Amino acid sequence: MRVVIVGGGTAGWMTAAALARLVPAAQAEIVLIESEEIGIVGVGEATLPHIRAFNTRIGIDEADFMRATGATFKLGIEFRDWARIGDSYIHPFGVFGRDTDGVGFHHYLARAGQIGRLQDFSLPVVAARAARFAPPADDPESLLSTYGYAYQFDATRYAPYLRARAEADGAQRIEGRVVAVEHDAGDGRVTAVRLADGRAVAGDLFVDCSGFRALLIGDTLGEPFEDWSRWLPCDRAVAVPCASEGPLLPYTSAVAMPAGWRWRIPLQHRVGNGYVYSSAHLDDDAARDALLAAIEGPALAEPRILRFRAGRRPRGWVDNVVAIGLAGGFLEPLESTSIYLIQIAITALVELFPDGTIDPADRDEFNRVLAIEYDRIRDFLILHYHATERDDSTFWTQMRTMAVPDTLARKMALFRARGRVETYREGVFLEPSWIAVYLGQRVVPTGYDQRADAPDETQLARAIERLHAATAAAARAMPDHRDYIASIGAAA
Repeated sequence: MRVVIVGGGTAGWMTAAALARLVPAAQAEIVLIESEEIGIVGVGEATLPHIRAFNTRIGIDEADFMRATGATFKLGIEFRDWARIGDSYIHPFGVFGRDTDGVGFHHYLARAGQIGRLQDFSLPVVAARAARFAPPADDPESLLSTYGYAYQFDATRYAPYLRARAEADGAQRIEGRVVAVEHDAGDGRVTAVRLADGRAVAGDLFVDCSGFRALLIGDTLGEPFEDWSRWLPCDRAVAVPCASEGPLLPYTSAVAMPAGWRWRIPLQHRVGNGYVYSSAHLDDDAARDALLAAIEGPALAEPRILRFRAGRRPRGWVDNVVAIGLAGGFLEPLESTSIYLIQIAITALVELFPDGTIDPADRDEFNRVLAIEYDRIRDFLILHYHATERDDSTFWTQMRTMAVPDTLARKMALFRARGRVETYREGVFLEPSWIAVYLGQRVVPTGYDQRADAPDETQLARAIERLHAATAAAARAMPDHRDYIASIGAAA
């Protein structure tokens, strides 16, 4: 089967690298078409821990990858000024405290009247605040086993890095700009794409990595776009890198602004910055000025304006076209899910890769998996905006008072009543993530799991303080983040 990937960038080269490594060569010929005339959207990437599994599966050495991309480690995401101006919390890649007898740690804190101290009982939070990092331990009894980590890296370097690996594994790159798509008049299947120089590139399976243009899935096959801007109205971003000042922090920051939020992504060689905003509440010039006034060091390039809208296509796999990346949907980078959504689509495609012919059941399963991922991330992002007490701008008043999806309203009501998180087997954000945002944004339960009343009150108080002391000590014992990067040979 000949697989033609239309578009490079992060989505295209992740797809090519994975298919070339994980699908037997006898089963698939991998061809990627990209044009040097078309730039990539990447302005610096913050990721989720799942990327480590992806890199490992395609044979990437961690230190080599970090040197090549100027990467840093990431223990979580800091949110500032979201519920109230002055508030700050970190959504960590780890748990809070220790669950006991099937009862979540936050229930014991609630029973002790100390739920506001939740952040002190997460090792990645305490370590991140101190700019320290060490890899997790394998010992399940150790506090060092209670977290994971991701990376922050230069997106403009990641795609070329993957390209070299994909080509080494047999993927073929074709330079050219797609100007037309040919498809069968009978069944509608795409048969070839035509380049500006007149060449036609035929294939059996096409992967649309053409970005927001959605050349195949949208323009050619007409799969509609489901617009979620009524819940996620931010539709612009201005981005600029700057020189780094201060310690190298192992976390991404998301700082709420009057019409959206501002990101800070610390890399080894620079800091990535951006202001994600609603154009209905702020114009481009004002957003640019606000971002330049907020960055910590001299700008290293001219600010760039990016335009987008939140939503997804109901089906990411239609006929013989699979959309991966922005062509299939977009959710703003508030929780660093962009690469995760690329990765989960690639994983599903590898697992459901056609054996000669495309089975409609495989298409349906791919679409089911991707729909669940997008919908659950959507609800999680809306939670950040809706769970606020801010009334200092029309944007935040709109977010606070809007009607949210029924699926999110149900989750929030359950947590407010009993401190219980609705659980599910599929979807990226599990119980600790929801707890971090609920409590970080002042969604405090009125009750707790009654089983938390079992321990003696004095014993519970002592156990809480012992855990607090142990967490602080474990963080202090970790090396400085920058020093650790240098110690493993990962310094750029």
